[in-house]
Amino acid sequence: MLRNLAWLLPVFTLLGSAAEPRAQSKEAPAQRVERVDDGWAEKTLKSLSLEEKVGQLFMVRLRVEYFNGQSPSYFELCNNIRRYHIGSVAMSAPPQGRARDIRRRYDVVTLLNQLQLEGKIPLLVAGDFERGVLPAHLFGTTVFPHAMAFGAAGNLAYAEEFGRITARESRALGVHWNLFPVADVNSNPANPIIGTRAFGANPEQVGDLVAAYIRGARANGMLTTAKHFPGHGNTATDSHVGVPIVTDDLEHLRTVDLPPFEKAIAAGVDAVMTGHVRVLALDPDRSRVATTSPAVVTGLLKNQLGFKGIVVTDAMDMAGLVGLYAKNPGRVAVDAFKAGNDVLTMPYGLDACYRAMLQAVRSGEIGQERLDASVLKILQAKASLGLDKNRVVDVGAIPGLVGNPLSIAAGQRISDASITLVRDNGKVFPLTDRRPDMRLRVAYQRAKVQPPLLVIILCDNVRAEDGRVLERQVLKRSPDATVVYVDPRVAADRSDDVLNAADRAQKVVVAVYVVPSAARTRTVARGQKNSASLPDATAKLLSRILARATAKTAVLAMGTPYLTDDFPTIQNYICTFSNATVSEISVAKALFGEIPIPGHMPVTLSNASGPGTKIDHPARVVNVGSPN
Repeated sequence: MLRNLAWLLPVFTLLGSAAEPRAQSKEAPAQRVERVDDGWAEKTLKSLSLEEKVGQLFMVRLRVEYFNGQSPSYFELCNNIRRYHIGSVAMSAPPQGRARDIRRRYDVVTLLNQLQLEGKIPLLVAGDFERGVLPAHLFGTTVFPHAMAFGAAGNLAYAEEFGRITARESRALGVHWNLFPVADVNSNPANPIIGTRAFGANPEQVGDLVAAYIRGARANGMLTTAKHFPGHGNTATDSHVGVPIVTDDLEHLRTVDLPPFEKAIAAGVDAVMTGHVRVLALDPDRSRVATTSPAVVTGLLKNQLGFKGIVVTDAMDMAGLVGLYAKNPGRVAVDAFKAGNDVLTMPYGLDACYRAMLQAVRSGEIGQERLDASVLKILQAKASLGLDKNRVVDVGAIPGLVGNPLSIAAGQRISDASITLVRDNGKVFPLTDRRPDMRLRVAYQRAKVQPPLLVIILCDNVRAEDGRVLERQVLKRSPDATVVYVDPRVAADRSDDVLNAADRAQKVVVAVYVVPSAARTRTVARGQKNSASLPDATAKLLSRILARATAKTAVLAMGTPYLTDDFPTIQNYICTFSNATVSEISVAKALFGEIPIPGHMPVTLSNASGPGTKIDHPARVVNVGSPN
């Protein structure tokens, strides 16, 4: 399909010139149906005013953490849906929180039902569910590791199961559209925002896993989205705070970045999300990003790759894109739509963008036919989900459809299969037996000697949840272990004590939590040379530990696997590619020899193994029973 990609540049240059709901269905959640359109979408389109048509193009944010029937944010959302005739909402929530929050899940779904009944046209409800339905602490849903863990496990059936379970749980909660899978190839270790969200660095494997996920999700009633077109993997800037520039040539794009999107399209992906990245080989106009480039969206995605589905922008409130339109904030919506996007996601200024779109249609800058084509796609997607027949879900059916034991076990099984051993000097693994001899424990206590195992959690915030499950898992197996938490704010004060403890310990485990995110770029990693790496203060502590105790120290990469680039002296190294709770459980099992360590490295590491390589490490403890 891309044999003639080298000819695209001149072509692109030319192109670029808590109330109860009024009524609730008692049926199971409507499943995705592939059927001949009965005319609802076309009939509905004809009934819409210009204002209603433009409103269908917009997707606004729904913050679950503030979502209750009495909150100002709920009333604001309701008002915006009515005032601007909004077509879609995107659910967002913190990934971590208290388990008792699960009591609220019925309230949230009830309010979603209420929102559905507020408007003339059913809403598309989207979620950015990259690790299953989040937040799991609220909805009681199945927890999965990050996408890169699936690359390490290397089993397409796991990716398909991931899609299947996420789709079933999403639909049960009233969410229809997942803004996933990530089709980016993470070829840049310094990437501050993709990282473990990608399946890996091998384009063929990434494409196969993307396609498998799409098959599983679509077969179980979910719209899917491949992102971030035309590829966000080889960037070193977070588009939440700046404008990333991709300098790769056309050949690199053809062989690395685009193949996963081709496989996604072949698998029937419903939507493709455009990224706020400058790809100079595709569009040399530096005033544009891919999202606003006709050459990228219409020329490449639609015309060259033949994609006929929904094109959706990445969040338009990201600082990099907002900065380009500071003088005219509404214009971004017009430019993105004219480039070829159908859905305009989370605009920074909803009112300005809505009015700018209305004006562009009224003035003829945007043709009525072009507007109708995009609105029709959106309406057809709603019909394909059965929303024209039933737009609400049965709250009472949730317990039987969400977080069932088989699904929970599947998430854990997949995580277990992803754990990857990169280095092993033969002196650390497995760790001490689960239950040390009582006489030894008494001796340690009487002599006030440091216990034989020291676990150091290096995280961004000692008050956050990172490391808590790992700590409990380690202490179940080795009750005399000492666990300490260090973040950049306390590293200097605690370093001497930690180093002294490491000197006395028989074995040391350092769990490093570095997970790329927009929040991390803005806060913890601000000012760092590489915001995808360990902050300076905790990096210095790890260097000092390795300098005096590397032979007896195991480093656990609970997120980014690229730590060996900065710490080449690591002798014992395990990657989980994830900070999810299932990953913490899996790595504890692996540390104590309860499960084999079967994963294959899905990315290239400096001073370590390359993609596809592994160190075989069978289970060494038999019949111990892994405490979950």
